[in-house]
Amino acid sequence: MKLLVTGGAGFIGSYFIRQWLSTKPSDEIINLDILSYAASEQTIAEFNKFPNYRFVRGDICDEKLVNDLVAEVDLIVHFAAESHVDRSILSSRDFIRTNVEGTRVLLEAARLQNPPVRFHHVSTDEVFGTLLPDDPKFTENNPYDPRSPYSASKAASDHLVRAYFHTYKLPITISNCSNNYGPYQFPEKLIPRFIANLIDGKKVPLYGRGDNIRDWIFVGDHVAGIMKIIEKGRLGETYCLGGNNETSNLEIARRLIAALSRDESAIEYVNDRPGHDFRYAIDSSKARRELGWKAEVSFETGLKETVQWYTDNEAWWRPLLAKL
Repeated sequence: MKLLVTGGAGFIGSYFIRQWLSTKPSDEIINLDILSYAASEQTIAEFNKFPNYRFVRGDICDEKLVNDLVAEVDLIVHFAAESHVDRSILSSRDFIRTNVEGTRVLLEAARLQNPPVRFHHVSTDEVFGTLLPDDPKFTENNPYDPRSPYSASKAASDHLVRAYFHTYKLPITISNCSNNYGPYQFPEKLIPRFIANLIDGKKVPLYGRGDNIRDWIFVGDHVAGIMKIIEKGRLGETYCLGGNNETSNLEIARRLIAALSRDESAIEYVNDRPGHDFRYAIDSSKARRELGWKAEVSFETGLKETVQWYTDNEAWWRPLLAKL
C-alpha cells in the first residue's frame, strides 16, 4: 500500500508515520507538510532511513501538487490542520484556509482518481461544543455545536468529508479524538508548555480557576485507533476515540508541579479565554465494539513518560520555544 500522510511533521502525524512504518515496513509513505511553526524537521529526520519514505514540503491548498501526489497513492490520512484555539481567536483566516479549503482540495483530488482514493479524516471532539459536569459523554450521534473559530473550521471540514461520501461515494472514515498528549508535542500546548515552564523555573498560566475538564488520550493510543479504523472501520462512518481520563486543568498543573518538584506558588491564574468550553469527554463504545480498540495507557503512566521525555530532550523543544 502507498499512503499520503498530510501534516506528517506535526505531533500526531509524525507519531502515525513512526507506528505505520514500524508495523508495515513494506508500505510506502509520502509525507506532505508545509512545515509551519508547529512542525519540526528534527522530529521526522529519523524517517529518512526508510527507502520507502518520502518527504514533500508543500501546501495542501496547492491543487496541482496535491493532485500529482494523490495520483500515486491508495490511501490519504489527513492530519494537516491549524489547531491552536487561542490563535484561532486572534485570527481565523489560516484556520479556514487550511482546515476547510485544504480539506476540500484533498477530497477533490481523491474523488477524481479512478478508482477514488480511500480517505481518512482526523478531527476533534471540540466540534461537539461543551459539556456540563453531569452531561453524558460525547458520542458519534452528538449534534455539532462548535464554540471557537478552530472548532468551527474542523466542523466544516467534517461536514465536507461526509458530503463527499454521500454525494460522490468517496470511501471515507472520520475520527474525532479527545485531547492528545505525549512526546514531540509542540510546546504551546498545555502539557508541554507547563512542563517547559516548570523546568525553567517559571510559572504555569492557568485560565480562570483551572476547573475546565478535558479527556486526555496518549498519542500512541490515538494513533492505534486510527490504524484500526483504516483496517476495520466501516466506510462513511465516524469513530470517537477518547482516553477515558477526565482531568481538570488545575489537577494537570498540580500533577506536573509534583513531578518536577515545584509547589503551588508556580501556578499563575490568568483571565479566562473567550468562549472557553467547560468540559470535553468521549464515549468510545463504538470503537471498542466495532474495532476492538480501547485506550491502553493510563494517564498516570502516560504523563510520567511525557515528563521524562521533555526532561531528557530539551534540545528538541528549546528551539521551538523561540518560535512562540
